[in-house]
Parts: sequence; structure tokens; C-alpha cells
Amino acid sequence: MTITKLHQQDDASSPLPSESTPLVSTKASTTTSNNDDKRLPLFQFLEAQTPNGLHYESFTILLILLSVLTFILGSLFLPQYNTNSNIAYKCGPTCDAIFFGNYPDNDLQSLGIGATSLIEIFIVGVFTIDYLLRFYTADMIHVKYTGTKGRIKFLFSFFSLVDLASTVPFYVDSFLLPNTDLAASNFLRMFRLLRMLKMEGRYDLALGMIDDVLYEQRGVLGTALFVGMTVWGVLSSFFYLAERKNSDMIYCLDYWCEDVDTSVCTMDEFGFVDCTEAGCPPPGDDAGQEVCWNVYQSIVLSSFWTLMELFGEFPLVDQHSMWGKVLGTITAVFACAVFALPVGIFASGFEAQIAARRRKDGEGGGSSPMIVKEGGGGGVEGDETEWEIVDVVGDISTTRGIVYNFLHLQNSTSAKMFEMCMNVLIVFSSLTFMLSTMDLSTKWQLLLGWFQFASVAVFTFEYLLYMYSAGENPKFRGRGLLVYATSFYRAVDLVSILPYWLTFFSWLFVGGSLTPGSVFLLFRLMRFEKYTKAFTSFDDVLRDNLDVLAMTGFSALLLWIFFSSLLYLTERDSLDEDMANYYKSVPHSMWITLLNLSGECPLAHYSGFGKIIVGFIGVFATAIFGVPIGLLGAGFEELVTEEEEDENVESSDVANAASSTPSSATGAGLQTACYQFVNGIGSKSATRFELSIYALIVATVIIGVVQTVPGYESFFSWLEWVAVGVFTIEYVLRFIGCGADPEFSGLSFKRIRYILSFYSIIDLLAIVPFYIALATPTSWVDRHDEYFRMLRLLRLLKLDKYIPSITLVDDVVRLKRNVLTVSCFAALTLWVIFAGLMYIAEFQDSSMEIDPLPLYGCVDGCTMSDRFSDYFNSFPLTGIHLTGDFPMVEYGGMGRVVLFFIVIAAVGVTSIPSGVIASGFAEIVQSKTKKGPITKDSAAGDDWFDIKYRELEGQSPPSSSFGPTVDRLQFAVKQYMDGAVDERTGATVRTPISIIGRLFFMLLIVSNIVAVVLESIPEIDKYVGNEPGNMFDVFEKWSLTIDITSALCQHPDYALRLFSAKKSREALFSPWVYAFTFFGIVDILSILPWYVQWILSKSGSINGDEAKVFRIFRIFRVLQLEDFVVAFSKLDNVFRASKDVLKATGLMAVVIWVGSSALFFIFEQDNPNFRSCDASVPLTGKLDTPGCYDFESTQECNDFYPDMCSQSAFTNMPNTMFYVAVFLGGDWGFVDFTWPGKLVCMFLCVAGIALYSIPVGTLFDSFGAVIGLGEEDEEEDEETTRM
Repeated sequence: MTITKLHQQDDASSPLPSESTPLVSTKASTTTSNNDDKRLPLFQFLEAQTPNGLHYESFTILLILLSVLTFILGSLFLPQYNTNSNIAYKCGPTCDAIFFGNYPDNDLQSLGIGATSLIEIFIVGVFTIDYLLRFYTADMIHVKYTGTKGRIKFLFSFFSLVDLASTVPFYVDSFLLPNTDLAASNFLRMFRLLRMLKMEGRYDLALGMIDDVLYEQRGVLGTALFVGMTVWGVLSSFFYLAERKNSDMIYCLDYWCEDVDTSVCTMDEFGFVDCTEAGCPPPGDDAGQEVCWNVYQSIVLSSFWTLMELFGEFPLVDQHSMWGKVLGTITAVFACAVFALPVGIFASGFEAQIAARRRKDGEGGGSSPMIVKEGGGGGVEGDETEWEIVDVVGDISTTRGIVYNFLHLQNSTSAKMFEMCMNVLIVFSSLTFMLSTMDLSTKWQLLLGWFQFASVAVFTFEYLLYMYSAGENPKFRGRGLLVYATSFYRAVDLVSILPYWLTFFSWLFVGGSLTPGSVFLLFRLMRFEKYTKAFTSFDDVLRDNLDVLAMTGFSALLLWIFFSSLLYLTERDSLDEDMANYYKSVPHSMWITLLNLSGECPLAHYSGFGKIIVGFIGVFATAIFGVPIGLLGAGFEELVTEEEEDENVESSDVANAASSTPSSATGAGLQTACYQFVNGIGSKSATRFELSIYALIVATVIIGVVQTVPGYESFFSWLEWVAVGVFTIEYVLRFIGCGADPEFSGLSFKRIRYILSFYSIIDLLAIVPFYIALATPTSWVDRHDEYFRMLRLLRLLKLDKYIPSITLVDDVVRLKRNVLTVSCFAALTLWVIFAGLMYIAEFQDSSMEIDPLPLYGCVDGCTMSDRFSDYFNSFPLTGIHLTGDFPMVEYGGMGRVVLFFIVIAAVGVTSIPSGVIASGFAEIVQSKTKKGPITKDSAAGDDWFDIKYRELEGQSPPSSSFGPTVDRLQFAVKQYMDGAVDERTGATVRTPISIIGRLFFMLLIVSNIVAVVLESIPEIDKYVGNEPGNMFDVFEKWSLTIDITSALCQHPDYALRLFSAKKSREALFSPWVYAFTFFGIVDILSILPWYVQWILSKSGSINGDEAKVFRIFRIFRVLQLEDFVVAFSKLDNVFRASKDVLKATGLMAVVIWVGSSALFFIFEQDNPNFRSCDASVPLTGKLDTPGCYDFESTQECNDFYPDMCSQSAFTNMPNTMFYVAVFLGGDWGFVDFTWPGKLVCMFLCVAGIALYSIPVGTLFDSFGAVIGLGEEDEEEDEETTRM
């Protein structure tokens, strides 16, 4: 690697680090203006400004990598953690003394400095000398480091702290505490990686850009963080209430007891769990450590699990109670979108910073470090084809020239036919591989094997012809032939055939299987690239973003190594066997940490420190880690935009067609009257009828969902009779009025066309089964009534008539077909290839045991090889991973390597169609409503309140009817509550009393929140005890005092605000308006629970535990901080700003949600993979004694073994809707479906999740537009303040 650096000299005018410049700077400001300083050569050497300095820098980079590598590999040679690994015992005392320094009794123990190694001693020595020399020349880096005070400043500079953190602990561990095991001191070597940022010259882009993003987005980020933190706190409290007594949420350490039946565990008054009856030690035994506990036993513990669910991860998805599932559904549908705003804002801000820096470089005429493509070609092959067509035609008098023209120019019909035949062969060879993985007869396997052999022989012959004829082009003669051989298509050809021949000859002479080599035939599907230019487009994106990807990718790599090492230290001693196994070494830790950084959390039972680290990763690190992938997606869509602009006319036609409104009804008399009546036109009765149809659709869908719950089969069944009658009347009226429907005007056979139309079929499917079952009580339809009842859910599609959504999909696809064609081809090709690679990696993997899979023929000792038994089983599982979710982590080494690339491809490729569809929907809906996109300069989301508020600008408040004295009081109260606006500066000015009052009010809010949290912690409750007059009573009295004080203070506060509302423009000069604004409602919510609790307690209607529920509601008082940080009051504007798109996409999301739930319920309710039975029931039976998994349904199992069989998931529609909401949020808590269920799963992977996520993207865009309205003004004010 060649490292080039510019000699940088600064004078005293160099700008100091600030919000607009990097936190640290490479620019050196010397204290001398000449070259007489004897330290100058040393300084230039250290700063790599001389040839020898460059060599030294390369040497230090090598030392850093060596230091990190020895720490990572050293973790593999610790037998106490790697108990089942043979390699752990391979490094003896001499090996350890040289490389790793894991043990104090290695060959260096005579030094008496504890566990260390020669490599570490040498590296620390080098970096110590390096640091001392840099300290000596610090004033040459910048004038501010001159003198004693300057050197002290240098000690606390960023890279100085990095150097100290990576060297000082070695001396402390070796000389001050040589007999202690300070594992953390070894971990601090990781900080040396940060020095590479400085050496590579990219820290100003990495750290500086992060600093700039935080500064420039501070207003929006602060608001979004407040919203996210508030949602987190409120949901954590409610999850605590819902799950604190749920026995399914009891967790026991594997170290003390395994396979615990938590239903026999008990919880005492403090919330501690006793599972002695289940075979666990009593609480408090074993050095006082808790053996079992409810993971939601306090708000503090609940906050971690709630945080996971706000990330979109539901690790305990199958253990929630009914109310927990309700909260989980709300979290998956709404809260995740709100909580994700800070990460999205940071990522978009980072991308904006990159774009701004590029524009600045372009305007300044500077050269960009990007690689510029010659000829504008996307890839080598594209350039090659252009050269051949334009410059070269083969000599038809030679064989090579004829072959060249035939293959490369395809200038004859026979050549085109040959190309078509090769394409067909590619498809069939791929299908042959897929079929060969199945358990077929020997005859079929032999036939498929011969077909594969013949296909590869043909492909090989074609490849040789391409290579032979390439020399006809002068550009590919000599060394140019190597360039041609490494071009995209020839590389694809070689990759698809070479592994097959290697495995073939290995099989021929040694034996084995041809399958590993055959999988590479799937790569030949990339030959279809010539029709889409998908992968060459990605090549363009990579080239265009190479500089930024290098910087952000390097930062992501640092994060990965750093957090992997940190979690290794915190979790390797875990008493949870699974956690200890996955974190037993740094390489093992890197697998799970990679998933954490990609936004996943497949494991959850972390230690206290581990939970903090994982939470930090989810909140902050994922934003940085995801930037490189996000850049690829954004760059790809931008690249294809040029193609869309070439077809603006047609796109405009699509948008205009979508926005066109139907013509008025044609025809006369009865037809027109019926048409207008059912469409709510012409009279109030028609409008009421249309509204009744809406209500009946929603009501019958809800009833259909509830009736799937055992015991509620007849719930509101009479309403179904009414609904069918009304829908029948509606259908008849539509049938009569279809002649006046403009959709069928000018067409023959109008009624036949109507009967065969989309909405007519939906109407018939919703009512005909009812009449069939009624007319034939013992028919097949009646016997399967539970399934036909699900057809009622199709009535949701009827709403598409009134709120177009599903019917817009076609418009969106046509509008964005260029981008979708390219991106979908790339995504599907990668899916097919990765499914094959995952099959090869896992079909013989028996390294880790998984749960029984009776549907797959495995009831005991199951492994991943049972899941990946053939290609077709691998395909849906790979699709789940490509959506970015990793519910299965029990993979072997090869599987993890494949999944590493899937992590990169998942977000970078498969997410692109989702973004394209979302933007297409926004364009279509905006064209329908004739509205342009929301901008920061527009009054985004304004309704009557905002409009009226602007109209009142400059107007004086109305006078009080009680005279001027009351006017003065109202003005005084208003000034006390809200301050006064300085007309000259526009700033809010408050009196000292007002400031003190606000601080006291904030203190009360925070005190209440702290009281809520403390009251939920069992340790505090148990420590205090229940004796009269103890600390717990004092705490209760203090809490009650806070309650009373809050109520007494807040009640007058509410009354004063109502009193002064006549003088408040924010209340539109009306007390009634204030009462129903966000602040008014929050004020009521913050005081009402206390009064309800007080009344019920006095009447003896609730006990202490029930009263605790009301005290938890004090958490709502956090919303009163809205007075200090404006956020939620603007969230209403966000919804209104995006209401048009939300209505269309929201209905579509509901249809997908409910429809997919119905299908999963039908297909999976009796899936034996989700069935469990009492221990007395055999898993598989013999003769006349069937086993748990032998029954067709769980009901049949319970009929034979009364109340001994249960289904863990998909037992009813409400239950299923919770799981599907989680699936649509991107977290697959279950994966072992039946084949019909797998088809539904694949639909959601391909399209469902993308369509379902559109409302979330719409909210994000609107949030930035609405909350960011005042950001520029805030920046100007801030800059003015600094000046």
C-alpha cells in the first residue's frame, strides 16, 4: 500500500475545532516560521512527511493490526471458555509467551509482570516511545500546545487519549497490579485501531462529518430523541404492567436448572420468583444470586426488552401475555416508526454531508478522490461490447472471425437462436441443480446428473469459443486477453463451470459429491445481466462512492471489531449456556455482533453491561454501520433516474391516469339512480348508505377475527346476517346500476363485464359462501365454514373503491418499472444464488442442536441440516435473511461466512425495491390530490388551528368582559406562564419568578418519573421491608407528598392556563381551544390518575397492588416536558402532512396485514412444529398409541389426550395478527412453516414487507419537513449568539 500525504503547515490563524470543523485536525501549526528548529526532521518523520516517515507509518499500521489480531486470535486459546474446541489446547507456554500472553505462568513468568507476551511488550514499547516523541513535538502540531499549559491540553486531545488508553493499562497491569487479572487492559488494545484513522488521513471525514451532522441536525435530532425516549419510557412502563405477573416471562439460568416448567413457579409480594417446585435452588442460595426472575419484574428491566421491540426485534415473541401482545402490536405497527426517527435522521444527515462536501469540491475545482470511469461504461463488459460493435468486425475469411461475429456481434438469425437456446439451458441447468438436492429415486438422480454434465460441457465449450475468438479484437490480444478473461461475463462463465469440473474430477478419482460444485451453476443466471445492466449499475455506484465507502466502511469495521471485543469480555462468563457459547471467543462474538450492528438482536439474555452495550449499538452504532449500505441504495436509485427522465412523458401519462377522476354517470332512469345511490351521490340517504357500508365492512372484519377465538364462535353472529343482507342489496343495486357506471360506458355486455370485474368478484366471494352453507347444511362448504368465514376479510378490499390503494400498485409499477426491473432482477438473482450457497453450507451441518421439527421428519436431535434438507427449503429461509432478519443463528462456520455477505446484500440490494415503491406511491397519491411534495418551506400538515394561528398574527387579544383589572391579571399570568417576547430580538424573556417556577415544575415532573421507576424495583422493596415506620413507609410518604404537591401545583397550573388563554395566541384566545390542545389534554392526563386513585383508595375499591397501577400512570407526566421541548404537539402536523399517502398506503398495509394473518392462521394453526404436549405424551407413537406429532390437528390430539396438547402460535386470528405484525416489521419469530405458509412468507419477503413499510417512510419524510421548519432560523440565531 502506498500512502501519500501532503505536507501541511499551519500558521497561528488556523481555525480551532468547532461545530463546523472536525473535532480533531491533521493540520499542523508550527511555532516557528523557519527551518532552524532541530525538531523539525523528527516532527516530519512522525507525521509521515518524509520517505522514511512513510515507511514508519506503514510499520506502525502493521503493529496495530498485529496487536489487534493477537488479541482476537488469543481468545481462541482459552480452554476455560472454548471447552469443546481442540484448538484451545494447541498453544503452550512458549507459544503464549510469544504471541498472546493469556496466562501469567507462561515462559515470561520470570519477568514478574503478569500475563503478557513478547509481541505486546515490543508493541507497547514502540508506541510509548512514539507517544513521548509526539509529546515532545506537540507545539509543532499546533501553537495551542506550546508551553506547560499547552502540553496539558495535548494530554487531553483525542489521539493523545487514544495513545494513553492503549499503553498506560499495560504498565498498570504489569508493574502496579501484576498479580491481578485485568482482562480489560488487553481489550484496550482495540483503541489502537483509532490511530489508523489518523494515519489514513480519513479522521476528518469520519469524526468531523459525524460532528457536523450532529451539529447541523441538532434541532431535529433533539426533537426526535425526545419523542423516542418518551415513547420508550411510556411503553416500558406499560409492558411492565402487562408482563410482571406473566409466568411465561420467567427466566432461569441454565447453570442452575434446565427445562424449567415456569407455570409452577411463584412470585412473592416483592416480585421475586421462586422456582423450587420446578427443581431450581431457592431464591438467595448460591451466594445470594437470583436463579430465576421475571424479565419484566421492574421498569428498569422492562426498558431493555422494550428497547429491543422498538428496534423491531421481538426475542420473546411467543411468550407475551394477551395485553403484552396488544402492546407488542402497537409497538410493531406505530411505535417502531417513531423510535426509528433519530437513526434515520442521522443517516440522512450523514448522506447530506457527503453530498455537500462533493459539491464544495466541485465548485472549488478540486479533484475528487473518486475513481472516474473512462468512456462512461458501467463495467468492462459493457465497454467491451461497445468497442466490438463500433470498431471491430471479424474477418469472415477466418474461422476465428466467423466465431467472433457469431458470438460477439450476433449478426445473424442463427446467432440469436443460439443465444436463446443458451438462455434456456441456463434456466434448466439451474432447475436441475435445485431438483437434484431433493430426495428423489436413483433413476431421477442419474438423469439429473447426466443433464448437469451435458450442460456444463456445453457451457465450457461456449466459454472456450469466447476466449478463442476474443483475439479478433486487437484490444484483447496479448495481455488484453487477461483483461477480457476477467470481464464480468467471462468471470461469470468461469465461476459457473470451474468448480463443477474440480468436484467432478475429485468425485471421479477420490469419491464424494458433485453437489458443492453444481451450486455454482446458479451464478450463470447473472448472464441475464445483459438485458437489465443491474450488476454493472452497482459497479458504477461502487466506483462513484468509492471514497466515501472506504471511509464509512472502515469506520463500520472499527465498530464491528470494537463492540465484538467488548461483548466478548462482558458475556464470556455468562451463566446462560447459549450466551457463553456465542461469546466464548472474539471470532464467535463477531458473528452475533455483526447481526447487532445490522439492527438485529437474536440473543437477548445479556448481562447488565451487555444490555447497555447492545442498547447503545441499537441506538447509535447501527446508524453509522448502515451508512455504507444506505449509500449504495441511494446511489443506485440516483443512477437509474436518468433512464426515468428519458421517459417522463410516459410517466406523466401514468400519473395523470392515476389522478383522473371518473366521469359522471351515464344512462338514465333506474340505472342512474342505483349507481348514484350505492356511490353516495345525489342525496343524504345515499351518503348514509355508503357510510353504513364502511361501518359494516369494518365491523364484520373485526367480528370475523374475534370469532376465531375459542368460546367466541358466535360473537355477534346476528350482525353477519344483517351484513350479508345489506351487501346483497348493495350488489343487486350495483348490478342494476352498472349500465350507468362510467367504467363500463361505451362497452357491450356491460353486466357480464361487471360480474367479471375485480370488485364484483370480491363482493361475490364475501356473500356467496354464506348462502351455500345456508342452503346445504351438510355440504362440504358448511363443514369447512371456519375457512370460508375468512373470506369475509376480503371485504376490506371493497374499501379500495373509496380509498384507492391496491389498485394503485399497477400504476406504481408502471411508473417505476425501470428501477424496479433492474433492482428486482438483482435481488432475485442474489436470492437464488444465496439460497444455493446456504444449502451447500448447511445441508450437512450437525454442529448445533435445534428444536424438534416433526413436519420435516425430525423429532429429536434436530440440527440445521434438517432445516436445509434441500434447495427448496433453503429458499424461503434465505429470503427471510435477505430482508435483514436473522431469527436463526445456529449456523456453522461456512454458513456464517455466507451470511456475512447476505448482511451486506440484504440492506443494500433487497431494500432498494421497497424505497422505489414507496417513492412511487408518494408521487401517484400526490398527483391524485394535486399536491406537491412537502418541503421545509411549506406549511406542512397545517390544519384549521395552524391557519387560524397565522391569521391572528399581529392581532390584539380580546378584552375581558369583566373589565381591565381581569385583563391585567390575564396578561400577568400569561407572562408568568409563557414569558414575554422581546420585540427587538424575538427571544422569549422570563422573570426570575417565572424561571424558578419552570425549574420547580420540571423538578416535579422528573421526581415523579423517578418515583415510578424506583417503585417498580423489587430489590428496593425488599431492602426496605414492610415493618411500620421503615424506609419503605418513608419512601411511600415522600412519593405521596410528591403526588399531592404535583396535583396541587399542577391543578392551579391548569386553571391558570385556562384563565390566561384569552390572552394566548397559542390557544387562539379561547379557553375551550386550550382545553383540547395537546397541552390541555396532557395536563388533564397528568393529574387525573391521582384523583382516581385517591377516590378508589378512600372507598376501599382497590388494594395496594392495584393502586400501584395508577401510580405507574404518572409516567404520562413526562409529556409535560413538551413545555420545554416541542415535539408531540408537532406530531399531529406530521400525520396531517402525510394523510393522503397514509390513507392509501395505510389501507393497503391493513389489507396485507389482515390477509396474511388469515392465510397464516389457516395454514399454520395445526403445524406440528409449533405443537407441544405434556411430558407423559410420547412424541411419536406406536401401533394403537399415537404420539403428539402424529395427529393432523391439535384438536384431535386433545381429543385423544385431554388438555395435554397445545399450540404455541397461530391459534386464533388475534394471536396470529400479533405475529404477522411482527413479521411485517421485519422480525421473523417463527420460520418453520408448512409449504403453504412458506409461500405466504415468501410473498411477504418479496412484496409484503416493502408495501407495509411505505407508511413508515412517509412519516419519516413528513417528520423531517414539519419539525425542520424552524431549524434554519435556529442555526442563524445560534451563529449570531456565538459571534
